[in-house]
Amino acid sequence: MSDVTTSLDPRAAAVFTARTLAIAACYFAAGRLGLLRELVIQDSVVSPVWPPTGVATAALLIYGLGAWPGISLGAFAVILSLTTSPEPSALGLVAGSTAAPVCGYLMLRRVGFRTDLARLRDGLALVFLGAFGAMLISSGTGAGLLAATTGIGEQNFWALWLAWWVGDAMGVLIVTPVLLLLWQLRLRRPWRWDRWKEAVGLALIACCLVPVATRSPASLLFLVYPLVIWAALRFQLPGSMLCVLLASVMATVAATDRAGPFRELNRVEAMLNLQAFNGAMALTALLLSAMITEQHNTRRSVERACQELMEVLEHLTAGESGPGRPDRRPREQRPPQDREST
Repeated sequence: MSDVTTSLDPRAAAVFTARTLAIAACYFAAGRLGLLRELVIQDSVVSPVWPPTGVATAALLIYGLGAWPGISLGAFAVILSLTTSPEPSALGLVAGSTAAPVCGYLMLRRVGFRTDLARLRDGLALVFLGAFGAMLISSGTGAGLLAATTGIGEQNFWALWLAWWVGDAMGVLIVTPVLLLLWQLRLRRPWRWDRWKEAVGLALIACCLVPVATRSPASLLFLVYPLVIWAALRFQLPGSMLCVLLASVMATVAATDRAGPFRELNRVEAMLNLQAFNGAMALTALLLSAMITEQHNTRRSVERACQELMEVLEHLTAGESGPGRPDRRPREQRPPQDREST
């Protein structure tokens, strides 16, 4: 009876409606942002990084399964923005775009995923279940519908499927951790001033080095990895994912402009090199940050346990040497007056 009353509560309905519209708006905005930079693979337009999958996965991890209507509404709005007369296959695209993050969320919840990404197992789960595994649904559905409606060949189908799958997976790997960190930002304590100085120095170096690495005709993309490692070692996930986000955006712009290390590559080669770079960066940041955070948590747990043990020993020692009890400490550890009395 209480569940029915809650479901009919006007205030709860208003909150649910507002949340659904907000998720749909964020999904649509992320979709329009992703379409600003696109690649043409076998006469089909794909995004190297599809941010809406990251928005959808983050919304499900924060709000639960109740976020799926907003995801579906946002996906349908993105399709409407691309065509004035959507075909019946658009419903299949909406279903695939919704089912993929929902399945990823269910798998992550099944393995006990924590949104703070403070454990190595959480980083591995997000990579292999939330990104690589779940996005097989959306890429298979999208590429299959395009193959059925446009009649592309088998070879073209697999190229399109790979581009679709990698773009959706990159959206989860790059966008979802950033959104989860922003959601939990209010729970974090501010850094000390010396950490702020180091953070400003890292940001300035990244803003100078990343554009050079992504726009230079020479292959200098490897210069980004020391920045990601530095950020992960000193600032864990917040610092490393911000570095990854900056480098991914700059590399995507360079790849779509056919500039820098992508200048002499065809579209398929540019996509493969870009996705390999983005994926390697995201994996390095997620896994290294999770390992460092887990080690820090373990060290703090050991320090707390040692402190509690010292307090227990101090209480036991004070109780044994109290009034009316013999002092069992060695003679050289007793006060001088006690030594004389013995």
